[in-house]
Amino acid sequence: MFLLSKIFWLFAQPLSLAFLAAFTGLLTTAAGLRRIGAGLGLLGALVLFVSLFTTTGSYFLQRLEDRFQRPAEPPLTLSCIIVLGGAFENEVMASRGGIEFNQAADRFIEAATLAKRYPQARILVSGGDGSFSGTYDGDAKASAAFFAAFGIGPERLIREEQSRTTFENARNTEELLTENGLSNCALVTSAFHMPRSVGLFRTLGLKVTPWPADYRTSGTVTLGFDFTQPSLNAQLTTTAMREWIGLAAYAYGGRTHSLFPGPAEPAATTDATPR
Repeated sequence: MFLLSKIFWLFAQPLSLAFLAAFTGLLTTAAGLRRIGAGLGLLGALVLFVSLFTTTGSYFLQRLEDRFQRPAEPPLTLSCIIVLGGAFENEVMASRGGIEFNQAADRFIEAATLAKRYPQARILVSGGDGSFSGTYDGDAKASAAFFAAFGIGPERLIREEQSRTTFENARNTEELLTENGLSNCALVTSAFHMPRSVGLFRTLGLKVTPWPADYRTSGTVTLGFDFTQPSLNAQLTTTAMREWIGLAAYAYGGRTHSLFPGPAEPAATTDATPR
């Protein structure tokens, strides 16, 4: 399933779709199917224009980011801080050493801040190697050096090093929480990723305090044209599309109980383990 999802996304992301539509359009035109070829070419151009020159991606990413807020009043105590991986540049670190982050670095910065605020809380980092090759250290393993640099000892860390998807994050984290007798946990991940993550944890019967980080939008985006930052628009569109597809796939597969989990939903009680 992991490899299938990776391969699917290679073709499903907006720029790939635009290229495939244009390329298929050329082939069908060459085969004499000019109307179909023209339609596919137009579709490719439309996908490309929306991705590059509109705020569509930002708008739908913002909807995800606005779904969960941090608590107005921080909890008095926490027994654990769950951090979902995806922030380390593991391939770069493997060849150059040191600690290198990508755009999701706020996940770990926020986790370190919480660890200082709640010195008794354990820190559970969930993240294995999500690359095709599987030859790099995952975020859970790489995080030890990061937290040590902030004076957070290894005895506070629980490392879940096997997960490659968000579903595996939740399932493997559930097992470790049970093994260590932990509850009353904060969940730290990117704000746009929080609805899917919380939905998965709820399906497993785990109640967590959402603690979103790594915001990518201003919170004031409206639908419209934007010709000033096409590369950023394409990146935000890709991120938004991937997350919405993930939400739909997990809801369809029964891994979450709604398409767009929100703060008002109670934790689900079910005897069935999602597949």
